Amino acid sequence: MNSSMLLARNARKYPMNEAVICQGRRVTYKELDELVTRFSHALLNLGIKQEDKVIIFMPNVLEFVVSYFAIQRIGAIVVPVNARFTLSEVEYVAEHAQAKAIIAHEAIFAAVENIENINLKIKSGTKKEGWHDFDELIENATNTPIQCLLNEDDYSTILYTSGTTGKPKGVLFSYRNILAVAHMIAIEMEVKPESRMLLMMPLTHSAPLHLFLMSAVLVGATNVLTPTFTPDLFIDTIEKEKTTHFFGAPVAYLVTASHPRLQTADLSSMKWWVYGGAPLSEKEVRYLQKAFRTDNLTCVYGLTEAGPSGTLLFGHEHKEKAGSIGKRAAFGTEIRIVNDMGEDVLAGEIGEIVLFGEGNMVGYYRDEEATKQAFIGEWLRSGDLARVDEDGYIWIVDRKKDVIISGGVNIYPKEIEDRILQFEGIHEVAVIGVPHPEWGETVKAVFAAKKSIDIEELKAYLSSHLAKYKVPRIYEQVEALPRNASGKILKQQLKVQAITE
Repeated sequence: MNSSMLLARNARKYPMNEAVICQGRRVTYKELDELVTRFSHALLNLGIKQEDKVIIFMPNVLEFVVSYFAIQRIGAIVVPVNARFTLSEVEYVAEHAQAKAIIAHEAIFAAVENIENINLKIKSGTKKEGWHDFDELIENATNTPIQCLLNEDDYSTILYTSGTTGKPKGVLFSYRNILAVAHMIAIEMEVKPESRMLLMMPLTHSAPLHLFLMSAVLVGATNVLTPTFTPDLFIDTIEKEKTTHFFGAPVAYLVTASHPRLQTADLSSMKWWVYGGAPLSEKEVRYLQKAFRTDNLTCVYGLTEAGPSGTLLFGHEHKEKAGSIGKRAAFGTEIRIVNDMGEDVLAGEIGEIVLFGEGNMVGYYRDEEATKQAFIGEWLRSGDLARVDEDGYIWIVDRKKDVIISGGVNIYPKEIEDRILQFEGIHEVAVIGVPHPEWGETVKAVFAAKKSIDIEELKAYLSSHLAKYKVPRIYEQVEALPRNASGKILKQQLKVQAITE
């Protein structure tokens, strides 16, 4: 089985079901399959063949979905690239992935207009010299069926990591990896043909693409796409399209929670409010439950390299365990917490989360050493440090790379961040280690608040709740913390700024 076969099957099984709704266009599964077939022929005519890498540089639009399945239908490998990338970043991916073609969308075309290290270039919208026209290629192509004979162990996709600590790595997936996590979401979150997925988070990221778009296609559900995210568009789309499932980074929920329209919005169609990609504190969970008038917030924990797959914390568990990532691994996945020797730690002890399942990546593309370091046998290292409580629930302590070592003592920033977020007025924070001539590192807190914060009051508050060595020595209030497209705070950027100041 492969993605192309799934789409073709649903075109036969659910021909009149809406497959994609986007910007006023409503496309059935039969119509989507025909568009994919035509574009597949166009790519073949342009010389794209099996195992060629093709970049998709698009926001969440119909053309992205057509391109994604068309590339796979001819056995080529999809390389979705973050729509916020600059020209140099796209060129890096193109060179590293050895891409043969790029398909760009009109809305963000300016960023890649002058790309030079790819010869075959396609764009949507108005025609541009040196670029093939997306719509014209489809219009002039045949609709003769193409049978994709790839199996589950063939390569499907290369997704590039956000590169928060260095150059992005290419995560190589087989069809088995992607179908495994799509099945997982369909089972865990009751995705059915009548479900309506709201896809506002970038499809260039693993969770929106593999978990939600692909689980919808797996069962013949509807995908409602928007190319951008705003609170107004979020509310409008739910009300108009009666969506049932939404996955978002915590920041998407948090910025919407304060919107005055939310209190009177009709959210009754929504069955699954899913968040992931960054942690939510217990205080934030309570705030969101009240704002969205729901007890069905669901946390998904995982990492791109795992498909993604990992653990789940369901709505009913938030009452007692908000802030945890759950007590069991998702369907088809196993989880352990181990020490540096790969041995299971005891309850209450801190260790690294490792994952096993068919969602785990094939490896990092063209990086054997990084691939080797990412695994303990067949178990994928997460880089996340965690402990298990007396009830079996898992609590993230911190990222392994973010642990601060001051005077030989390990300090876990997340514990401090969670406490700072309890201070009135502060709504986001990052705690980092900065160089210190005697202690090696000292603790710095960078935070954003709606009002000016009295640092001495904050220090006094923290001193009453944290051991002295955990209380930050340095504080900086900013308007907003830097984040990547996934909503993750860019701590490395803050560290570099602290060193150069």
